Amino acid sequence: MNDLQILYEDNHIIVVIKPYNLSVQEDESKDEDMLTKIKAFIKQRDNKPGNVFLGLVHRLDRPTGGVMVFAKTSKAANRLTKQLKEKTMHKNYLLVVNGKPQLSYNKLTTYLKKDEKTNTVSIVPQFESGSKEAVLEYSVKATKNNLSLIEVNLITGRSHQIRVQMSGQLNTPIYADFKYGDKQHKGNLALWAYKLTFNHPITKKVMVFKTEPDYTNSIFEKFKDEINKILS
Repeated sequence: MNDLQILYEDNHIIVVIKPYNLSVQEDESKDEDMLTKIKAFIKQRDNKPGNVFLGLVHRLDRPTGGVMVFAKTSKAANRLTKQLKEKTMHKNYLLVVNGKPQLSYNKLTTYLKKDEKTNTVSIVPQFESGSKEAVLEYSVKATKNNLSLIEVNLITGRSHQIRVQMSGQLNTPIYADFKYGDKQHKGNLALWAYKLTFNHPITKKVMVFKTEPDYTNSIFEKFKDEINKILS
């Protein structure tokens, strides 16, 4: 449990860094997951009898790493979930894509539909049954050797959203995203939730958390200087 990276904790919330390739909650694979990991940590550290409450407020795709907030009380969970629905919780990502989008800044809006059987998401017509609106803003921060560092402000949090929109709308798939168009590169998926902003569910104080990507086996290493400028 010592490998859990905690950025902040109080009686109401805990903010952590989710590693690459770890599910947020238990799935059919029964692999280790973030929710169970944090619960076990709190239970052991605080010597708690019985079950530990931990509210899952938002998600990250399994291959994606970065900052997440979990609620330690039901009141905090309800209030954070409300912020998520009202889009007053802000999630920003760093990613590296193949190629360079035609526009250095743009707002993308499309409609996505998930196939639960294959765990893939595709772009579909607006009025197709099961479609959900997906919106994000992106800006290109640097380009090197036909690779681009991009910052994304995620406005809606659909499953696989950034990956599908970068590949399907812009034709610039994320580096090492085999599922959505990059068959040539290997390594950790170059998608990182680097910044999370929300109001504390009890004190209402604005909370901002930033974290640099894990550079292990990642193309982010080539953009380290540019990333440090963004984080500063």
